[in-house]
Amino acid sequence: MGQTKDSGSEERPKWDNKAQYLLTCIGFAVGLGNVWRFPYLCQIYGGGAFLIPYLIALVFEGLPLLYLELAIGQRLRMGSIGVWNSITPLLGGLGIASSIVSFLVSIFYNTILAWVLWYFFHSFQNPLPWSQCPLNDNLTGYNVECEKSTPVNYFWYRETLNITPDIETSGSLQWWMVICLASAWCVVYICFIKGIESMGKAVYVTATFPYLVLTIFLIRAITLPGATDGLVYLFTPDWETLKNPQVWLDAATQIFFSLSVAFGGLIAFSSYNAERNNCERDALLVGIINSATSLYASIPIFSILGFKATTGYNACLKENIMSLTNYFEISDQNITVENYKQWFDHLNETFPDKVFSLNLRECDLQTFLDQSASGTGLAFVVFTEAVIEMPGSQVWAILFFVMLFSLGLSSMFGNIEGVLTPINDLKLVPKCIPNELVTAILCLISFLVALVFTLGSGNYWVEVFNSYVGSVPLLIIAFFEIIAVIYIRGMKTFSEDIYFMTGRRPNIFWKACWMVISPVMLLVVLVAYVIIQAQTHPTYHTWNPDYERFPQTQVKPYPDWVFAIILLLCVVPVISIPLVAFYKLICRVRNSSSRANLNPYCNGGFQADT
Repeated sequence: MGQTKDSGSEERPKWDNKAQYLLTCIGFAVGLGNVWRFPYLCQIYGGGAFLIPYLIALVFEGLPLLYLELAIGQRLRMGSIGVWNSITPLLGGLGIASSIVSFLVSIFYNTILAWVLWYFFHSFQNPLPWSQCPLNDNLTGYNVECEKSTPVNYFWYRETLNITPDIETSGSLQWWMVICLASAWCVVYICFIKGIESMGKAVYVTATFPYLVLTIFLIRAITLPGATDGLVYLFTPDWETLKNPQVWLDAATQIFFSLSVAFGGLIAFSSYNAERNNCERDALLVGIINSATSLYASIPIFSILGFKATTGYNACLKENIMSLTNYFEISDQNITVENYKQWFDHLNETFPDKVFSLNLRECDLQTFLDQSASGTGLAFVVFTEAVIEMPGSQVWAILFFVMLFSLGLSSMFGNIEGVLTPINDLKLVPKCIPNELVTAILCLISFLVALVFTLGSGNYWVEVFNSYVGSVPLLIIAFFEIIAVIYIRGMKTFSEDIYFMTGRRPNIFWKACWMVISPVMLLVVLVAYVIIQAQTHPTYHTWNPDYERFPQTQVKPYPDWVFAIILLLCVVPVISIPLVAFYKLICRVRNSSSRANLNPYCNGGFQADT
């Protein structure tokens, strides 16, 4: 890791090479959402039709914001707080807001990595622990909760989370989760111990390994029975869904959050670049690779989900075949999965009452394919269930969770950098304290705060943070970022900045997006999101074995005190923006009034010798 002079006396670290910088930015942008959120949105919003609003949002909202952050960080060579302070002190709170969001996101994001570690450690067992129900306390049969649901659900909700019936019942700290959480934070600290010097080395693995695993999964997944059904289901366009405004809103928010703009991490990363570097090409590379990864990940994911649906569909048919064979005393092997429909139609026409009395299950492949899931539901329930059916399940489980950990870890680098760089820019820590100690203190504080996620109610709190910390605050921050650069620093000045760095001025497309299209889109998305959220009281899904419809999850409204916390999570990160602006205005008024009251004949305390 080299050092460079920062237009002044203070030295600033720089990347060893361009590949290291790009891999870090790509690793930060490409995260868990690319694997478990994008395919889910494609599935529920008309398959290939969803790509239209997604690509529109990428071109007119995502890429312009990404370019703007990389360019302003590289030109001013500061972290988020330094950048916005230098443009105008009135928006100094913008950097503080970004760092608060990065901190809040990192504490719950690393909890997900702790869950991934827990599953990774258990993936070495044969058989996999989520493949069968455990015995009850008396060793006389299987666990009742597990029998009512499934072994996969039981391992996730009971063995992993030991979840409480609702968010108001906190439960106790789960010691195994505390250990996994501590391990996850130790890994983050080790990778970050020397700042971008050690992190720059780690990204060679964390940013590239997921692509290797996805490729291995792709080759294996497309050979599984039912893979074609999954892919057809995913990419068959349903153009009617484009009439639903929610589709456009979700596409805009997905591309926005997927690129990790407004966190401050990308500004910090680009500030370690040489001043003359083609940041436009960097933005296009990072943005396109990020979106291409989402598409690439969808293929193995839905090939495997198609395999799972086919397996479930065949199991359903075999259950019905067994009932028909036994009741009508038909010879074994006469009714098969392939000729089941003909047999069923024949028997139903001949003995309709008898067939009806058997209460046969309704087996429809489309129904199994419709069982969509995203987030933790996809990773820890649906996908783990599919892995059980794959030959060599331990190997695939290990690969899958190592991939998830790599994806999450590279995203954590950006979140931590978004907190540490502003701390250094504000000079909150004396220079005598080494950076290694500052990083250790930050990781320790984050670990202690994140202990709330290891309680029995921890999963509910992760959902709260995941849903609200990275929503309204990031949209507000991004909107003010564009205003700061384009309308306060000025489009003309910013164009000259880009000319100085790249050798050419931004074209009409970038200017149109920065000046009109992107801020308008951000404002529309923000207002629409707030309106939709305000129309109904927020609810959450609980896992309650005493619920009469168990194993279905019970939907409950958030209690008022939790709703108050949700409002705080939306407001507190961005409250620094108006507070700092108000404080700076007061300081300006005071300074101007004090200058007006100065005695024009006073020489500022200098006395001539007499």
